[in-house]
Amino acid sequence: MTESLQAEHHLSLGRAALTLGVEEELHVVDLGTRELVPRAPEILDRLDAAHFSAELHRSVVETNTPVSGTLDDLRTGITQRRREAIAVAESLGLGLVAAGTVPLVDLDALPVTPTSRYQRMLHEYQMLVREQLICGTQVHVGVPDRDEAVAVAQRVTPVLPVLLALSTSSPYWMGEDSGYASVRSLVWMRWPTAGDSGQLHSAEEHEALVSDLIASGTISDPKMVYFDVRPSAHVPTVELRVTDSSPDTETIVLLAGIFRGLVLRAQQDHRAGVPLPRPRPPLHRAAMWRAARSGLEGDLLDLPRSPVPVPAAVAVERLVGELRPQLEELGDWDQVFDLTVRALSRGSSAARQRRALARRGRLSDVVDLLVTDTRGGVTETGPAGVPAPALIEAYAADGDEAFLNVPGPEGRVAPAYTGILPVLTSLGATGLRQREDARDDEQRARGITFSVAGEAATRLFPFDLVPRVVPAADWKRLQGGLIQRVRALDAFLNDVYGDRQVVADGVIPEWVVNGSPELRASGALISRPAVRTQVAGVDLVRDGAGDWCVLEDNLRVPSGIAYAMQNRRLTWSVLPELPRPAALISVEETPRLLKTALLEAAGPAAGDDPALVVLSQGPDDSAWFEHRMLAEAMGVPLVRSTELFVDERRVWRLKDGHRHPVDIIYLRMGEDSLVHSPGADGMPLGPSLVAALHADTVVLANALGNGIADDKSVYAFVPRMIEYYLGEKPLLADVPTYLCGIPEQRAEVLRRLDELVCKPVDGYGGDRIVIGSHATAEELAALRRQIKAAPHRWVAQEIVDLSTHPVFDGHRLAPRHVDLRAFIFTGRQSVVAPAALTRVAPAGSMIVNSSRGGGSKDTWLLG
Repeated sequence: MTESLQAEHHLSLGRAALTLGVEEELHVVDLGTRELVPRAPEILDRLDAAHFSAELHRSVVETNTPVSGTLDDLRTGITQRRREAIAVAESLGLGLVAAGTVPLVDLDALPVTPTSRYQRMLHEYQMLVREQLICGTQVHVGVPDRDEAVAVAQRVTPVLPVLLALSTSSPYWMGEDSGYASVRSLVWMRWPTAGDSGQLHSAEEHEALVSDLIASGTISDPKMVYFDVRPSAHVPTVELRVTDSSPDTETIVLLAGIFRGLVLRAQQDHRAGVPLPRPRPPLHRAAMWRAARSGLEGDLLDLPRSPVPVPAAVAVERLVGELRPQLEELGDWDQVFDLTVRALSRGSSAARQRRALARRGRLSDVVDLLVTDTRGGVTETGPAGVPAPALIEAYAADGDEAFLNVPGPEGRVAPAYTGILPVLTSLGATGLRQREDARDDEQRARGITFSVAGEAATRLFPFDLVPRVVPAADWKRLQGGLIQRVRALDAFLNDVYGDRQVVADGVIPEWVVNGSPELRASGALISRPAVRTQVAGVDLVRDGAGDWCVLEDNLRVPSGIAYAMQNRRLTWSVLPELPRPAALISVEETPRLLKTALLEAAGPAAGDDPALVVLSQGPDDSAWFEHRMLAEAMGVPLVRSTELFVDERRVWRLKDGHRHPVDIIYLRMGEDSLVHSPGADGMPLGPSLVAALHADTVVLANALGNGIADDKSVYAFVPRMIEYYLGEKPLLADVPTYLCGIPEQRAEVLRRLDELVCKPVDGYGGDRIVIGSHATAEELAALRRQIKAAPHRWVAQEIVDLSTHPVFDGHRLAPRHVDLRAFIFTGRQSVVAPAALTRVAPAGSMIVNSSRGGGSKDTWLLG
């Protein structure tokens, strides 16, 4: 609708009712990079110019709704405009974001819209224009009489901070957390004509002020009057300009409902001759600042009642309660009340964005959240204006475990997922985002976090809502192969720290053993045949054909057991409607099985009631949550090195001034950290602990020196080990591996660097892995030099066509590469734990480690 038609419509309807309209500014982002991009003209070229227009920056699309008489009609108008714009944007690989700011911005790549007016503004205002990368929502209420419009604007001004707080959606500015809930309002207030207009008593005074501002050269036209609330410059309305753009359409409807109630009350007071409240500009500025700072998550100044801060919820509830007579007269009370309760329970968009960043520390996740929430507003509405969920579409991909790339819709969902996916897709993006919020709240309450080296703060352990299913036939075969593999590796560890018969018989070259960075003298401290690997973690992948193979072994300090268990608990907590397969194996037996294996490791000195402790570095350890959870679940003490000391070659735990014997230490820290850590007596624990190990009075699980079995060169010989030590054929395949220490294999690797995955033999956690097909020429050249300089320190593997699995990426299901970490516990016999951890690579990557941006899933093992 053109401005002239809008004006006529507001006039015709305004005589009978207070009409509504909304102008909404939307950021344009690239769905791949998540950055703000100057591609609004491409979208606008395909849209009706009567309803969509350009803004100051080419990264913004502005919409205007039809004039509405009811909140339901307004919601429909907002939804329809978003639907049209988003459909065009997504066809171009773009997303639209209704928020005050977007976190990811390249200022140099965002030119101003090339009209003479905007170019003139750039020349005059410079930085203010260049940094105007903000979006607001303007709500219009029809007030045809210009004098009355000025009076209404004056009367509603004192409560504008509450409306700003409800809308806050801009915590991030230029890639950083601003510390504010609405940094947009701070940026906006830099304009010379923004903020409070000061006292005005008539339309004549308002127009005189505008004329003086133009005469002063400060502005060039009436549209540049940016007062927080004003008589509109182009339609017969009072215009609210203080609020951030909101990704949630319901928030806009709430703001419009409250604002219309305020306008009606102001009209009534004006017509009744109620005196205007005396303005106190410094306090009003303070109230606006406080709303921008805290949003709904802090206090607000309860003006004009009192300057004393009150919780935001109290200020909102008071305002809505005071407006009840007007809202009932307008027929809006029930809807505004319900939307107020909803807004206060959800919190501000700013707070939800910060929670999104806290999950994995990635601003791209914040953009995904905003795209999803903005897109959530384009769904159809159900009874009472409640949005119905937008169904999430399936996809088809080669090698995907849930969605099969076969013709026709009937064959696209794999049989194991026919009960799961309909539940997830029916919730829609908005519903799943709400479940993610519930997941995050539970993780915070339970302290389910991990830390990344170099970062001061911990992160929530990343958990995707879509569970992964391992069919019964697959799991049965994997169990046999995993137990076989760990038995052989344990035999190798006993051999390599003993007679080295495996080397003498030519099964493994001597240089592979002697050249391993993880060959430790401490490994020879165990003087009797014993299990050295009580807890093993084996990483498995499925290829595109559905075949499983082993990617690597972890026999030092494998982590993930507790996270696998907690993932199951989170699933039932936040998605209770998911169907539970009858054959689903419970994870709850895992701690008992782990404890049994650990207690069975006790040495001869332990007696009939061995004492077990879990040894951790404490809260600074990346897996501190897991250490706490496992110790609690097993009912054993969780200790730090400063609680242990050695006396007469026995290890003791010091507790409340008393000492308690320790027979088995479940070691959850690296060997180097252990030997240099202080004991309870303040001396390094290492030397005295070595003496206790040599005396066989304590057992470390896992044993020191186990890292040699994690060596990437040793990995290449595990199939031979299985045949050598067990006399069996390997049940699980390995990835074809080349040792750069062997000249002919090194030549092959150097010839095919761009086709292989190269790994340092002592690497872990995705460290220094180079995937040739993803590497740049410079990266490959650097890798080539490293291999030539120290060939025995590198291996190469064929690239496995890893299977993918659907994840919820914030607005749709998308395929991501996954692996599976299985846990094998070995005491008198070996057992595979009923809890396995699926790890998820970030978009565009094949590396699943959480420290590299990866996530995890609940893994449903079927028996």
